[in-house]
Amino acid sequence: MAVKKTRRDLQHHERYMSRCLQLAQRGAGSVSPNPMVGSVIVVDNRIVGEGFHRRFGGPHAEVNAIACVDDEALLTRSTLYVNLEPCSHYGKTPPCSDLIIQKKIPKVVVACRDPHEKVAGKGIGKLREAGVDVIEGILEDEALKLNEAFIKSHVKNMPFVALKLAQTLDGKIATVTGRSKWITGKESRTHVHSLRSRYDAVLTGSATVLADDPRLTVRHTKGRNPLRVVLDRTLRLPLGAKVFNKEAPTLLFTSVESSNTTKLDRLQKNGVEVVHVDEKHGGLDLGEVLSVLHAKGILSVFVESGARLSASLLRSMLVDKAYIYIAPKLFGGDGLDSFAPLDVHTPDKAFLFRFEASFFFGEDLLLEAYTR
Repeated sequence: MAVKKTRRDLQHHERYMSRCLQLAQRGAGSVSPNPMVGSVIVVDNRIVGEGFHRRFGGPHAEVNAIACVDDEALLTRSTLYVNLEPCSHYGKTPPCSDLIIQKKIPKVVVACRDPHEKVAGKGIGKLREAGVDVIEGILEDEALKLNEAFIKSHVKNMPFVALKLAQTLDGKIATVTGRSKWITGKESRTHVHSLRSRYDAVLTGSATVLADDPRLTVRHTKGRNPLRVVLDRTLRLPLGAKVFNKEAPTLLFTSVESSNTTKLDRLQKNGVEVVHVDEKHGGLDLGEVLSVLHAKGILSVFVESGARLSASLLRSMLVDKAYIYIAPKLFGGDGLDSFAPLDVHTPDKAFLFRFEASFFFGEDLLLEAYTR
């Protein structure tokens, strides 16, 4: 239901919704496959309670905010702000919409609706049926971006895919000899570890493992280790590769044609999960890989790979976002390009991106861009 709002009303609501978004971000890396949610409770232009969803399976943001209010009598004349529609179903916890009604909170301001099939407007509907005044759409774009992985997972049934590149000013990811350590500085690499901790999975290909032997864990900052996902069509990787150690769980995708049962048995005995998928265009079927990850509850995938896999993901239209770290260095024309050939023959056939933001980490520039 559309609600006519004055500019002053909007500024008032945006102030408190902005705080919800700030709180919600504290759950990054801890709440997936749930969304990041923050909530504040306001009485007479004063915040009397606030909370956020801290961990998967734990109390939701609205529950924590309500529990934070010292005088429960204040709730009957309060406004509850939340960046995502309150749930209306029983999951790990009871419905938040029921609690709001029970506590007689008269007004709720929501940034965006929850696309989860068990919610999808039902929470807001339940509140309105109970006489609660609900306002929607406050800082909606910001709220959708915050939970872009959760939104895509439930709307398109596929994980959100972000591609990470660390390159020189002339777009090279390695020298002519294949060496890439280190193109970017320590500050950029620390930020990459922070991003890893926020994504459910980190994905790479066998070429990158053979070239760099990465661990793909979170070490330079606090945070959880993501699921390590390795694409190895022909099972050519050595069993001693660091991605197969026990620091973090590893899922290996290989071809249905793979027949090295001895290596498969040893990988599985070492705790590596192996999934066979079909081949496509000379490699693994990347769409099938992502579908399997979605079925396993993976909402977001952070890709750290070489030029060939990066290009394959782009050509398959599977990339949502790119993090491009650019170091103020030049390798020249004999360096390794960031992407393998993309079959772009005229400028109008280029793969298009939309720049979102830029940041400096030490001497390096980070560009964030979304595919169009």
